[in-house]
Amino acid sequence: MLSRGLLCLGSAAVASGKIYFSESFGDGWENRWTTSKWKDSEGTAGKWVSTAGKWFSDEAEDKGIQTGEDSKFFGISAAFDSFSNEGKELIVQYQAKYEKDVECGGGYMKLGPKMDDATTFGDPTAYNIMFGPDKCGYTKRTHLIFNYKGKNVLKKSDLSYKQEGEGTSHLYRLIVKPDNTVRVEIDEEKIYEGSLKDDWELLKPKEISDPDDKKPSDWVDDSMMDDPEDKKPDDWVEEKRMVDAEAKKPDDWDDEEDGEWEAPMKDNPAYKGEWHVKRISNPAYKGFWEAKKIANPEYEDDDAVYKYADFGFIGFDLWQVKGGTIFDNIIITDDKSEADTFAKKWKALSEVEKAKKKEEDDAKKAEEKKDDDKEDDDDDDDEEDKTESEEM
Repeated sequence: MLSRGLLCLGSAAVASGKIYFSESFGDGWENRWTTSKWKDSEGTAGKWVSTAGKWFSDEAEDKGIQTGEDSKFFGISAAFDSFSNEGKELIVQYQAKYEKDVECGGGYMKLGPKMDDATTFGDPTAYNIMFGPDKCGYTKRTHLIFNYKGKNVLKKSDLSYKQEGEGTSHLYRLIVKPDNTVRVEIDEEKIYEGSLKDDWELLKPKEISDPDDKKPSDWVDDSMMDDPEDKKPDDWVEEKRMVDAEAKKPDDWDDEEDGEWEAPMKDNPAYKGEWHVKRISNPAYKGFWEAKKIANPEYEDDDAVYKYADFGFIGFDLWQVKGGTIFDNIIITDDKSEADTFAKKWKALSEVEKAKKKEEDDAKKAEEKKDDDKEDDDDDDDEEDKTESEEM
């Protein structure tokens, strides 16, 4: 088993230089992390607590930091020696465990340049990458946002949400590569691999519509037209109601007192509905008009969209309706084997959590079945008492 000392590194203390930051929230973690005061004045800042949660293998070894209150903002960050990911892989990995359904809120981390004052860390703080689960009601996704030239850019399509199963930990791994590709793994399963240039709108488009190209005045973009040869039949009846010709004025009708008598209306049996001219294909139709494309004068290629000059902090900046999220075993490295070593700790814990969750679920089902059987027995007794009463 990995020693707690190795897992609790708070900075780039490994001789290989490949681990830029790692944290497993052992003794002294409070000295390595700074709680944000961004929301203190509003009274909406939530407390962070150290806990292993309900299910664990070794309580001391499995402790992480937990969002300890409901309907609060949570902000906390840790600094490390600045580095650039130029020319190498960037691997960011961490665990997240929801002790209860968050209902609406995030479980993502932010990675960014060194901050001057970590106590101000919050939503306005500039970051390089945001990564992790986010949910509000039926909207669920795994966020992956990259900052490019000062703009936070979301992925064109959402990544799958995998933060299901309260009480069980999930392992998030992001790999950003020098060839401008990205790989995302959750629980050691690949959920995405693709291009930064293709799947995020980081660069201006290569082509744009020609602003000087105008649609010709005789351009026909109606694909269908009325049939000029289609005529309404002479015997077509559009009147839905008609005067009842068989109705007679009542004998006792007094025109002076009752007013002029009018025959009542009735449904017209010859009514055929509203007539519409038949539609046919338009022979003059030219299709949907689009301006021609021209090269975008503002387009600039960038073969290093993956690169950031400065990484200096990692943090959690969250709003949660239901707290209880535990974060643990964070590592930032350029060496997959180092991340794999941390993943082994998650794997061992995950097996324990799943086993304990199954025990709890099975016990709950057994208790529910017991209650259902008791209700059935009570119903049978009531029916017997009713039958005996009727016989008497």
